[in-house]
Amino acid sequence: MPSSKHLLIGSTEPYSGKSAAILGIGLHLQAMGVDIAFGKPLGSAYNEAALDPDLDFIIETLKLPANRYYPPVASLTPATVDERLTRGGAADYSLMAYGESQGETLLLLEGPGNLTEGTLLNLSLPAMAYALKAPVLLVTRYDSQLLVDRLLAAKAQLGHHLVGVILNDVPDDDLETAQQVTKPFLERLAIPVLALFPRSPIMRSITVGEIVERLHAEILCCPDRMELMVETLTIGAMNVNSALRYFRKGLNMAVVTGGDRTDIHFAALETSTQCLVLTGQIPPTPTILERATDLEIPILAVDSDTLSTVERIDELFGQVRLHQSVKVQCVQDLVSTHLDMDRLLSLIGLKLPVSAG
Repeated sequence: MPSSKHLLIGSTEPYSGKSAAILGIGLHLQAMGVDIAFGKPLGSAYNEAALDPDLDFIIETLKLPANRYYPPVASLTPATVDERLTRGGAADYSLMAYGESQGETLLLLEGPGNLTEGTLLNLSLPAMAYALKAPVLLVTRYDSQLLVDRLLAAKAQLGHHLVGVILNDVPDDDLETAQQVTKPFLERLAIPVLALFPRSPIMRSITVGEIVERLHAEILCCPDRMELMVETLTIGAMNVNSALRYFRKGLNMAVVTGGDRTDIHFAALETSTQCLVLTGQIPPTPTILERATDLEIPILAVDSDTLSTVERIDELFGQVRLHQSVKVQCVQDLVSTHLDMDRLLSLIGLKLPVSAG
């Protein structure tokens, strides 16, 4: 069979936006008439079931038939790692299936969470790139200009396989610096910057249901509103007048406060609050429950204290998943507006079909 053309999309760190970039690029290419397939050589789940909800979501959203999906050859489960450690020697995980086309124009491949993950199984991002002779597009979060350091390290490992980078989640205050300083510097070092994705509250948001799952919270009302999107986290620990002024500045908040702070509960319910998280094992008053039910704002109860509750929710914002249609639309807009698709296709040597607009 003919050799398949690849684009291997990796990241310098977990939760960088790699899956979102893959989905946005895939949808954009499909709209251009490109016949794409998708694969993920190394499964990402570290559990015996090897479940990967992101993988299923990408396949479903791209509406890929069975012959346009290449399943993982291995996953970093405890059993796989134990077998590798006890057996010793080189792992026998072949990427041969990924080198043969099933008729698609382009095979999009998702790499591991960073450049070293999968080294134990000879399935790290550099190992995949060299084995498949695949061009690599890297996604990295713009946390500071120190990202240049890790991109230079990536360039040293990937060599000519690195064809470009996406700087993701760039804060508004850093956009000018990223465009006028960081990007030109990387370009001079032969690291093409194909996109600067500005920070998006939607892409960083989490659902009330995800908060419930993380906190093992009890749902006191509105269990059918778990899909509400939370963009900001607020602590209700001040007096009610200060709280009301503070809450009015927030948007789509999760408010964490003590179960005995009825005044704060009322203030939060009258502003842009998506859920109340009550700590201290003190139930809210019937009046609060009734008002929250009327407004369809879930109230959650947790056993933990306010500080640890806030810390656990805050961790979620750094580990957001791409499982909502509003996020799919957002990433499509980011790719359409900010990614230099023509340059990317040129760098990987892919010509559009004649039918493409």
